[in-house]
Amino acid sequence: MDVLFDIADLKRVPGPLHLAIGVFDGLHIGHQAVINEAKTSAAENGGTPVVVTFDPHPVEVLSPRNTPRLLTAPVHKIRLLHQKFGISHVLVIAFHEEFAALTGEEFVEALVAAAPDSGIEKICVGENWEFGKRRSGNLALLQDLGEKLGFTVNGIETVEVNGLRVSSTRIREAISSGDFAIAKKLLGRDYTVVGTVIEGKKNGRTIGFPTANIDPHREQLPPTGVYAVTATGAGDGWNGVANLGYRPTVEEEKMRRLLEVNLFGLNFEIYGEELEIQFVKFLRPEMKFDGMKELKAQISKDVESARAVWA
Repeated sequence: MDVLFDIADLKRVPGPLHLAIGVFDGLHIGHQAVINEAKTSAAENGGTPVVVTFDPHPVEVLSPRNTPRLLTAPVHKIRLLHQKFGISHVLVIAFHEEFAALTGEEFVEALVAAAPDSGIEKICVGENWEFGKRRSGNLALLQDLGEKLGFTVNGIETVEVNGLRVSSTRIREAISSGDFAIAKKLLGRDYTVVGTVIEGKKNGRTIGFPTANIDPHREQLPPTGVYAVTATGAGDGWNGVANLGYRPTVEEEKMRRLLEVNLFGLNFEIYGEELEIQFVKFLRPEMKFDGMKELKAQISKDVESARAVWA
């Protein structure tokens, strides 16, 4: 997997280039249509498909108060592109105020200037995608620049499911309400979050249920509660049970929501590892207990309920 962090690095990618450009938060079925067009073009005409995306999400820079929860943080997006969609080259452009000041034309010209000698063969985008300072770039501009600079353009039509437009916003709404079936239909895959295992208070070990505390990198999470989950990472995979919430039995006051997972059969430390978590089934709401003894008894029941999901 070759991850580029500077437009100038396109020079080292075997050309001609077939670019799929977009924010691609979630890599839902609409995003996949854009990416697959670049892959197909490269397979038919020779060259390399490259996914071009941005970090942070442009809204975080342009309108910070409206910054959405992510469906795929950068590490998650790169993992999916490689493992599920067969992409070997990704350009992650740092989106900051200086970059945001580029016009649509200046951005495209920078891509063309950085391309290898064989150039850019095709640029694929969603038909309604807008880019550049004050949204000065769109499909029409791309087509005009393509004629001028020697590349073709494909604007992919909006994908609809049940007559409704597929969008990252709709998927966030589905996840936040716990509707994993709708999310899966729009994503074209099971919804997962990727997070880093961080050190916690280790309360679980004292009652016989060690947990891995997960930092989900600002990704969209489902409703608070206890879930049967699967986890992959550190070269292995596990079934388990997760608590997503505020841990009212052990915390004196509400904090930010925490995600902690008890993974069945895990017998080694995984601090610092990236785990991909799938919420398989909601088991119960989060509850406050009178003490650790009652909490331990309930966790035992939760483990049995989670194991029954895979029985």
